[in-house]
Amino acid sequence: MLRFAKQFSLSIHKLPLGGKENFSDNFSNSPILETKDMQYIAGISISLFVAALLFNKKDKAQSDKILLGWMLLNAFHLSVQYTFTTGMLMGFPALYGVLAPLSQLHGVFLYLYVASITNQLPQNKSLIWLHFVPALLIFLYLLRYYLFLPKAEKIILLESKGVGHEYFLAILLSTTILSGVVYVIWSILLLRKHKKNILDRFSKLEKINLKWLRFLIYGFGLLWIVVILAQKDEYIFTVAVMFIILTGYFGLQQIDIFKKRDKKTLNSNTPEKKEKYAKSGLSEEVSSNIYQELIRLMEEEAVYKQQELSIGDLAEILDIHPNYLSQVINEKADQRFYDFINTYRVGAFKKLIAKPENKQFTMLSLAFDCGFNSKSAFNRYFKKVTGHTPSQYLKFHQDTLGT
Repeated sequence: MLRFAKQFSLSIHKLPLGGKENFSDNFSNSPILETKDMQYIAGISISLFVAALLFNKKDKAQSDKILLGWMLLNAFHLSVQYTFTTGMLMGFPALYGVLAPLSQLHGVFLYLYVASITNQLPQNKSLIWLHFVPALLIFLYLLRYYLFLPKAEKIILLESKGVGHEYFLAILLSTTILSGVVYVIWSILLLRKHKKNILDRFSKLEKINLKWLRFLIYGFGLLWIVVILAQKDEYIFTVAVMFIILTGYFGLQQIDIFKKRDKKTLNSNTPEKKEKYAKSGLSEEVSSNIYQELIRLMEEEAVYKQQELSIGDLAEILDIHPNYLSQVINEKADQRFYDFINTYRVGAFKKLIAKPENKQFTMLSLAFDCGFNSKSAFNRYFKKVTGHTPSQYLKFHQDTLGT
């Protein structure tokens, strides 16, 4: 067991907890050192630059504040790591212990950012702080080294790379790796849940771009794979700096895509939870009345033609809670809100294109009149409903009329 732990203690330096190179080598003037210096300086500078932009951003969303904290963590982590890699840490050996908890925090910030963007943060805000407990425990465990260990002994500990503390380093390595893996999986599950939820809330998805969040999660997962498998710190921090650059660039461009009333109910239920619906207090008679009024709005007032229509808008017209409306659509139409609205839009398009007086208009202009707001969304959903592209359907319709 001791042998196993010792192997772990040596491999701990593959993580962003400290460099593996000899300190005397770190002062050489090799091209590798120059490349490393540029990587660290670039990563620190970009992190601080993005943090400054986020700090000065007006009307910051909660996700902006979380990203700001993450960028400051990146800057601090890279700065301390840089002192270790270059050997400057020998003058400030107490900083070595500071590195240990930092690697536990990046997965936490990934989760908090994804949860904030998708409006899935815990209602009880105090639960958020529980995610920081592992890093805090590590910090408290190492506090005795920060405060009571003489400087000379700290330096000896650094040069020996933690000899005598193999079990702690093995636990630290294991929990750090586990932390990254768990939070990546957790973030993926949040994203999948969010993808289902938005189908219950919006009639168009063009502005709700989940590609950025997928990139962020998978990019972090790739970084963690490199952290686990890489043999040299320069590989780890090359990927880390690239990740920071892309995270900062795309993170700054994110906008708050949900209206306030939609945010409140975006993740309040899921259609598959029949038990929750059973406890909602919505009787069969009331549900039927709501559905009849909903159908009237669709067929007589054609509210589906509103391109920005959301379940919050429709619930406001019907003067009911969005959750009740979502329940009625799920149970009565056996569809999500997105499918319900766009099915009506496809039906309206088919009626328009069948009228001879509409031959002078393009298919896209008719689609826009029916509530679609982009060619790609129209083509995609039309084929989903009919099994044909709009062009194929029009040709088949014309051939049928000719016959």
